[in-house]
Amino acid sequence: MKLSLVFATAISSFFVGATTTLGFSDQVYALTFSGISSGTWGEPIPGSTDTNPIYTGVGSNTFTWGDPNVCLPGPSECTITGSNQLNFNGNSFSTEINSAFKVGDLTYFNGTVAEGTSVESVPLNLNLSFSPPVGASQVFDFNLRLVNTPNNATDPEENADFVIIDTSLSNSSFSFEGNEYTLELTGFNPDVGQINIKALEAATTTTAIYAKIKTKTIPEPATVAGLSLVGIYLISRKKLLDKKS
Repeated sequence: MKLSLVFATAISSFFVGATTTLGFSDQVYALTFSGISSGTWGEPIPGSTDTNPIYTGVGSNTFTWGDPNVCLPGPSECTITGSNQLNFNGNSFSTEINSAFKVGDLTYFNGTVAEGTSVESVPLNLNLSFSPPVGASQVFDFNLRLVNTPNNATDPEENADFVIIDTSLSNSSFSFEGNEYTLELTGFNPDVGQINIKALEAATTTTAIYAKIKTKTIPEPATVAGLSLVGIYLISRKKLLDKKS
């Protein structure tokens, strides 16, 4: 086979593959994922000093931890604020590839609890029920770390407690029509990687949790563009060699 024929065959195959890839990529990136989210709390993990952990709400969307039979410090009469509480409310969503979307609202109440009765972290089982054409439900597990302060400071800000989200998912992948996708948690802010929130003593904070759906099997546009540049170079090189021969 002549070199020119080999070259023509290679270039033809390249452009067929690149065109097919670009068309396939466009279809994937134009795909809209929509549905409804929900979540339930799993079994918490006590800390090393939590000798008598008390909690409720495993399997539901409201989780409480700590014995509330303790008073707020101060000169007034004893005030029992109640246990710490986390509530997750899902919502409907509609998103495209690589776009941040809200998967639910997290409400955090910072109660006053007896020492040794708290927990250190709790998992949240996030369920995304996709509408057609995906038409399936997928559960993604992630973890929330709970930071409880001893409440012995005079500054209310120093007595604030924190919830820290672990953005890594134990099962982040799902498949649709032979393509693999991943769910990536971005935290409590759609634009920056904010992974923690705080609540003052006896106060409530409500915030959204955001995520992105990404593809694992389709090459990025930059990769396809790079391959196209290689093809252009090969064509130019071929023309130069033809002129010299």
